[in-house]
Amino acid sequence: MMPRRLILAGAVALGAAAFAAFQPSPVAAREAVVYKNPQCGCCKGWATYLQRNGYKVTVIDVEDMEGIKRRLQVPDNLHSCHTAMIDGYVVEGHVPVEAIDKLLTKRPSFTGIASPGMPSGSPGMDGPKEENVVKAFGPGGIRVFGTY
Repeated sequence: MMPRRLILAGAVALGAAAFAAFQPSPVAAREAVVYKNPQCGCCKGWATYLQRNGYKVTVIDVEDMEGIKRRLQVPDNLHSCHTAMIDGYVVEGHVPVEAIDKLLTKRPSFTGIASPGMPSGSPGMDGPKEENVVKAFGPGGIRVFGTY
């Protein structure tokens, strides 16, 4: 007959493993709402890129993108062609999923992150790969979040 301690230890270990297996990861339920101009093809390319990388994407065509950017407090010098909301953060422009995943995992106190302009070769953009400097922004100002 097995000692009670061994049975209890096995049950606790099994329960802990089952509990851990069912815990969502910080980026498990990734949903993005992408605001874009109806005529913009690269914005559609970025939305498709997000979908291919596990995001559930809702695209909303908007004629007044400046109004969206103003409402979501995207600094003028960080503007790009589309703006997204992902898990409470603003994501502006052709930001790679590596930067978004880092944002969602670390959960810093920023308003959001941005890839200003339209860097060639960035997600959704054609052309040779250029350096894509992603900036964080919020009440504390603007700083480099990462280079991709």
